[in-house]
Amino acid sequence: MKLANIIVGYQTHLALETERGVVDAAAAGLSMEQVIAGHGMDTLRAMAADSSLPVVESPIYANVLSQVGKLVCVGLNYKAHADGINMQLPEYPILFSKFADALAPCGADVTLPPWEHSYDYEAELVIVMGKSAWNVSEAEAMSRVFGYTCGNDLSLRDAQMRSVQWLIGKTMPGFAPCGPYIVTADSLDPEAGIAVRSRVNGELRQDGNTADMIFDCAKIISYASKYIALEPGDLIFTGTPSGVALEKDAAARWLKPGDTVEVEIEGIGTLTNHMI
Repeated sequence: MKLANIIVGYQTHLALETERGVVDAAAAGLSMEQVIAGHGMDTLRAMAADSSLPVVESPIYANVLSQVGKLVCVGLNYKAHADGINMQLPEYPILFSKFADALAPCGADVTLPPWEHSYDYEAELVIVMGKSAWNVSEAEAMSRVFGYTCGNDLSLRDAQMRSVQWLIGKTMPGFAPCGPYIVTADSLDPEAGIAVRSRVNGELRQDGNTADMIFDCAKIISYASKYIALEPGDLIFTGTPSGVALEKDAAARWLKPGDTVEVEIEGIGTLTNHMI
């Protein structure tokens, strides 16, 4: 099942992506957070199958979560990407974070402040936690996942590389776009190998696959849960494949105002944001 948050009359409504298009599910009386907590799935499945419900034309997406939890990120998690920037494969997942105001919805403009210039894109599969996870094993980890969404780990490379702490290069406002949909875990299997791509102004920049991950989703969740108390609604960006601007001809490939970035993940959809 594919779920979204959309704006209807200045309010956030839960919505469903169906074969016919996006359907407003506000009549179910549920929020995304309530669904993640395990409520109302049977009701939503029935609504998704109800062909009498009207389709929302040109939906305006809201953040995938109304109540933003932790934004946890993994660096250097694709072999080809690590090779492309001449960095050694990590022994453990490299974890960092973004602040809550970095989260942005599909369709939102993202401001690139003019006092910096080394802006980069990173297409990523994002895990949406559905249950608490504290010191869980790899065998337990996937049972804590609610679903997955598309993410763009936007980065400011000069600031990121200024020290071993990446935070200031990763967490400008709007630097964690996600969406447009959350796909429930029973409908997507990253272990099967799914395509992860990005395009800038229509030009294909990244064309990777989750099969190239160094640490799979279970390893990431298990490792992170030993140090971070993961809760329902927390988001985990799982790393980016090769093809980011940093890897080659960076000066000519940095993002600039006017650029449009698309992140496409097989089985989920396409996240689109315009840089201003």
